Amino acid sequence: MLPQRMKKAITDNPKKLANLIDLVNLPSTLRDFVGQSQISRLGCFLHVWSYIKTNNLQDTNNKNVVNCDNKLKSILLGKPRVELAELPALIKLHFPKEPK
Repeated sequence: MLPQRMKKAITDNPKKLANLIDLVNLPSTLRDFVGQSQISRLGCFLHVWSYIKTNNLQDTNNKNVVNCDNKLKSILLGKPRVELAELPALIKLHFPKEPK
């Protein structure tokens, strides 16, 4: 069940939802990380988040910071530490907009 705010955002702008759930051919670095040749942006974010939780990469003192291992650095521009707030933007860089 979606929250009311999210339902309104989807009905007001269905293209925004399509950008999140459309399958995209992945570049080689992201393909190696995810293990699939195509995935949606939302699916990729969920995969990265699952990887972070499984490998306990969140900082113990500040849960808003992720300490990147070598595998995660390969897709997050080589940054050793990433704020959770900037994680979606860094993942979005792997999903360029299609020319109109």
